[in-house]
This record gives sequence, structure tokens and C-alpha cells, in this order.
Amino acid sequence: MSDLEEIRSRFKNDHFATDATGVVIDCAEPGRAVCSLTLEERHMNENNVPMGGAIFTLADIACAVAANGYSEKKTVSQQASITFLSPAKGERLIAEASCLRDGRTTAFYAVDVRDELGTYVAHATMNGYVISDFKNT
Repeated sequence: MSDLEEIRSRFKNDHFATDATGVVIDCAEPGRAVCSLTLEERHMNENNVPMGGAIFTLADIACAVAANGYSEKKTVSQQASITFLSPAKGERLIAEASCLRDGRTTAFYAVDVRDELGTYVAHATMNGYVISDFKNT
């Protein structure tokens, strides 16, 4: 099994992001992840654009994969902020999370969400708190 397949298998336990929402992990590297979401009617709000909660869920799981995919540390969300920049024009959202700082007890990530047409949909910043090592849980 490849590293990406192992990471996908582990994050299948994040049932809201993977089962209810349909997020897919496309790429995972230490401190970086790309996740995507094919937009369906269930993701749309009354204005027929993706609901903020669907966009935030995509950004959140991308951050979780970037923080925990290759790490022996277990990092959880401590604080998150998202700015919605433009309605998506395409049919698929792509979130790219990158670690800006990874410390002993805290980490800081940036997540950019775009659609497949390049529309910049949202920007999120997320602080993570290290609660333990995977090997010790």
C-alpha cells in the first residue's frame, strides 16, 4: 500500500468530511496536502453557490492531512479563520494546505481554496495544537 493510500485509509475515519461531504485526498506530503470536492446539489446554498460550511470542511480536512498525514505528532485544530473571496464558478473545489510553522506544541497552516477554473474561492488560516505523539496514543 502506498503512503497516499495509507493516509486515505486513516482519514476515512473522518466520516463527515469523507462520507457526508465527499472530500477526496488528492496529494499528501509532509506539511502539505491537496484535497478536492466535486460539487453536487447537496453542497449548494439557496443562491446555488457552494455553502460556506462545505468550503470550510474542505479546508479543514486539507489542513488535518497536511498536519497529521506524515507526522508522528497528533495535531488538532485550535483556531481557524476563513475568508470567502468569490463564489465558485466551476464544478470542483480544490484546497491546498501548507504548513507555515510547525513548532513543538503549535503549528500554523494556510489553506487556499480554488475551483478547477482557477477562481480563488477562499483563504483560511488555521492554528493547530499538538496533543500527543501517534505512537503514544
